[in-house]
Amino acid sequence: MRAAFPALLAALLAACASAPQPGAPHVGFVRVAMSDPQDRPIELAIWYPTTAEPVPMDLGLVSQVVARGGPVAGHDLPLVVMSHGTGGAFVSHVDTAVALAAAGFVVAAPTHTGDNYRDDSAVGTRRWLPERSRHLRRVVDYMRSEWTAHDRLDGRVGVFGFSAGAFTALVTIGGVPDMARVGPHCEKSPEFACTLRKIPPEGSTSPPVWTHDPRISAAVVAAPGLGFAFEPEGLTHLTAAVQLWSAGDDRVVPYATNTALVRRQLPSAEYHDVAGAGHMSFLAPCAAGPPLLCQDAPGFDRAAFHARFNEAVIGFYRARLERR
Repeated sequence: MRAAFPALLAALLAACASAPQPGAPHVGFVRVAMSDPQDRPIELAIWYPTTAEPVPMDLGLVSQVVARGGPVAGHDLPLVVMSHGTGGAFVSHVDTAVALAAAGFVVAAPTHTGDNYRDDSAVGTRRWLPERSRHLRRVVDYMRSEWTAHDRLDGRVGVFGFSAGAFTALVTIGGVPDMARVGPHCEKSPEFACTLRKIPPEGSTSPPVWTHDPRISAAVVAAPGLGFAFEPEGLTHLTAAVQLWSAGDDRVVPYATNTALVRRQLPSAEYHDVAGAGHMSFLAPCAAGPPLLCQDAPGFDRAAFHARFNEAVIGFYRARLERR
């Protein structure tokens, strides 16, 4: 999947060109290199409501019709941080980011260092998943204190995650996985996540350090990978509101060993099952591109689904985000 991602970026033109609805603010966009005290700078994309006029923008592999820079429109704006799946990038859910910004949210999406389409050096290693949750806390810190328009934010913070990013979102709101379960599970029930494991170096017996962020009060979790690692009670103590999504025909992250186990521990989560959807159906619609990432089952309309999906995500955040 990682090898196919550059082609997907080029195929996202239609989704990236989505314009705000009539009467809604225009969408501004900026991409920055956010410092990371523990690693290389993190590529961070930020979308926000603005009064500036949108123009076509070439980002190299991706085009958008958004405002280049421009002032942030409004005050008391909520923040949503996004975590992409393994081998993805900041544009993986660009249509959802644009829709949220048009609805009055600020969206900050990092390209996870060591787990993206250019660099997968951390994938499957001991630092892979713990680093992802640390990245999200660093993004919240940056947006609330260092971003040029941080004074426009009102303290409400949500998180959005897909696949490995959904696992990351669950950790960030307080989930505690037991990674000792991964080996036995993969021997008994191999699935895609099992193919990413690398043998840990000898002597690496210390437990992973998970980064939580109590400032986050609502999480949208789509097709969570490694859901079995949270068994049996790694999620039962969560207090953030959760909207949980499952693809009805997910052959990458099987429902029974992932979303079903998350759902069991979070009975109050707002749950959505998307009939006919595959795992990649949660990625931004792409009219052309690698079949592995862009092609859905016959009869499934990804663009129509995303129109409903984005509306539900916006409604959930509006209803459930709290100031903390």
